[in-house]
Amino acid sequence: MDDKRKLMEEKARILNEAARAYYQEDREIMSNLEYDRLYDELEALERETGIVLSSSPTAKVGYQVLSSLPKEPHESPMLSLDKTKDVEELKEWLGDREGLLSWKLDGLTIVLTYMDGKLEKAVTRGDGAVGEVITGNARVFDNVPLAIPFKGKTVVRGEAVIGYEDFLKINETADEGDPIYKNPRNLCSGTVRQLNTRIAAERHVKFFAFALTQGGEEEKYRQDQFKWMRSQGFDTVEYKMVRKETLEEAVADFEKRIESFPLPSDGLVLIFDDIEYGRSLGATSKFPRDSIAFKWKDETKTTHLTEMVWNTSRTGLINPVAVFEPVELEGTTVTRASVHNLSIVKELALGIGDEVVVYKANMIIPQIAENLTRSGTAEPPEKCPVCGSPAEIRNEKGIETVHCPNRRCPARRIKAFTHFVSRNAMNIEGLSQSTLEKFINRGIIKDFADIFRLERWKEEIVSMDGFGEKSYDNLTAAAEKARHTTPSRLLLSLGVPNIGGANARMIGEACGNNWEKMVNMTQEELEAIDGIGEIMAGSYVEFFKDEENRAQIDDLMSILDLEEGGEEKGRQSLAGMTFVITGKTERFENRDSLKAAVEKAGGKVSGSVSGKTDYLINNDITSGSSKNRKARELGVPVINEEEFIKLLQGEGKDA
Repeated sequence: MDDKRKLMEEKARILNEAARAYYQEDREIMSNLEYDRLYDELEALERETGIVLSSSPTAKVGYQVLSSLPKEPHESPMLSLDKTKDVEELKEWLGDREGLLSWKLDGLTIVLTYMDGKLEKAVTRGDGAVGEVITGNARVFDNVPLAIPFKGKTVVRGEAVIGYEDFLKINETADEGDPIYKNPRNLCSGTVRQLNTRIAAERHVKFFAFALTQGGEEEKYRQDQFKWMRSQGFDTVEYKMVRKETLEEAVADFEKRIESFPLPSDGLVLIFDDIEYGRSLGATSKFPRDSIAFKWKDETKTTHLTEMVWNTSRTGLINPVAVFEPVELEGTTVTRASVHNLSIVKELALGIGDEVVVYKANMIIPQIAENLTRSGTAEPPEKCPVCGSPAEIRNEKGIETVHCPNRRCPARRIKAFTHFVSRNAMNIEGLSQSTLEKFINRGIIKDFADIFRLERWKEEIVSMDGFGEKSYDNLTAAAEKARHTTPSRLLLSLGVPNIGGANARMIGEACGNNWEKMVNMTQEELEAIDGIGEIMAGSYVEFFKDEENRAQIDDLMSILDLEEGGEEKGRQSLAGMTFVITGKTERFENRDSLKAAVEKAGGKVSGSVSGKTDYLINNDITSGSSKNRKARELGVPVINEEEFIKLLQGEGKDA
């Protein structure tokens, strides 16, 4: 069953990728025939196994927006687990019995209920007695089965989690005003309890089952319950069968892997394999007696605080970071820890020179456990460390935070800088978002033009963590190369609202690629360009009227070497024609370069075939793809690249 589930996951992944490419990116990565074949195979596997995964394209899950989450009592109380940090105590607890040792995932506990083989309800743990109903969100988790083979009532408990990779990506791409989450658990909790299921779907929550409350056969052993849950399509937490003699080695193995484990975990869980024996032990008022949690024994070190650094984030939050004398923790050298907000700085009474105890939360994230000196001399910054604007202290629900109010602060414009250096814009290799953030927080980069003046900061850059002479040389060489550019590429780089690559090229061509003409275009001149509407033209004019924008552009122009007129309109052999491009290219490097050739010759490229399409370009003219079929239905000629090149040269399509 595990093999079939993996096969289903792989087919669903390929089909979803093909659908996304076709419907959202206007490209085909497989023929309709191949898509239909894979779809049929997936449906056959779903019929055979009775499992339908939430990621399956056969499952049509609609999105919904709720005003609040309804509450519901649990059928049986969800108790917390007793805890220990001592392996010897764990061995004594297990005694001569066999147990299952598994990851204790750090997310949100969820109870799933299935009736007649279909997901009927999902409820959070809540306070253990009453939880919140989050069925709509559970349906869009990455890996929750929407249907299972067993038709009786089934109740499964598990942990909803967001992996570290997705956690970092969500924080990195947060829009201005969106919260920056402290850890994956906080993000998962907020996501699972989202009132808009579309947002929950975008955050890649995963569910890992750890207990079967009802359903299946009356199994005698926990390991058999785990096997049964997997046979129904559930991912389960990883576990090892242990006895007292093997327990210490198993704990050490889990501990060794925690740093590379992709999911947040705050320890392990040990449960008796014999279900009846576990039940016979009963429970205290707080804890069940059939299981116990093992928490990592945090390694702590004492060190001295040397500096408080305040970093401005893209949301305007100015976050405190404690810098201390280097210490070895969990096998790595640690020199700093995020303190998260002003309230925690005050709670810890931090000050330069204080003796602090540090550790790694969950053996991964450096934290300050306590301050032995408690001088309380650390003060929040009066100004934003990046732009110098007066800092604001805000108090929301008792939590004090420091903010930069300047919407044009470079730290708050990190997305604009990231776009400016991206491949389709100025194409400056080596300037990743994280590198830009480091440079911005140190004041190395404040405006776009500063990217071309890195030589002023050579000494500081080569001394930064992860940098050196070679990195510096590569960066400055990439910036020098990018300094020679074209007007349309520069226009795209500036991030003018609604102006993408094609529009930037059209505006450039309409002005003969003369930069002065491009930045001074009127609303009427812009609207006269085919494809530029009233709203787009209005935002364009406003952008170039803005004094700060013009000052930034003037600064850039003193550095850049523009190839004005270098992209002059060629022969407009395709003027007035509309093309659709599909399939793989042979004569052109890719579809983007083919599209550029169409536009340079005066033609337009559309994403879908319609009655206004003049030609569909597809090297596989006999393909049964949907675009080929649509073209045949509408009488639109399908041509290959060779025939397109003849059109481009003004020779017309061969009969």
